Amino acid sequence: MAAPPHKRSLALTKVYGLLEPGPVVLLTTSHKGTANVMTMSWHTMMEFEPPLVGCVVSENDFSFAALNATRQCALNIPTVEMAAQVVGCGNESGAQSDKFADFGLTQASASLIAAPLIRECYANLECRVVDTRLKNRYNFFVLEVVKAWIDPSKKAPRTLHHRGYGVFMVAGETIKLASRMR
Repeated sequence: MAAPPHKRSLALTKVYGLLEPGPVVLLTTSHKGTANVMTMSWHTMMEFEPPLVGCVVSENDFSFAALNATRQCALNIPTVEMAAQVVGCGNESGAQSDKFADFGLTQASASLIAAPLIRECYANLECRVVDTRLKNRYNFFVLEVVKAWIDPSKKAPRTLHHRGYGVFMVAGETIKLASRMR
């Protein structure tokens, strides 16, 4: 079968950039007295009520052991103003450094979990792991958001969206269309 007119084949390694799942988040954990930050873009909403988020945390990441042991984390949503910190946290391992100190991030206490929130982020989601059935095969955790926080002063936050290989898109114009969802 011939390719569609005006199209060319795309390498399968580039598909991720077409289907990016949402804003880049900073996942925070705390285990054995050590708080850590991990940059993550591999997540997806799975359910609305209660809010369930599926995410991939590689077993090679320092955060994997903490998330697996404590079964809790926070998803902190940064804005474009934090781009350098987001990339920096993604390029370092928490096994060798204190990313909070290295990147000027302020820990804030969560209300229902032990993992810290990041004060500089415009939204913070306190989460508990509720399903690990796909963890051994795909490093996939299902999180339930048990408490959500948002900075009401940020009316139109411009979030980062990872397109792959160091390329990011910044959320821009918002449009509203008729919807039966509430």
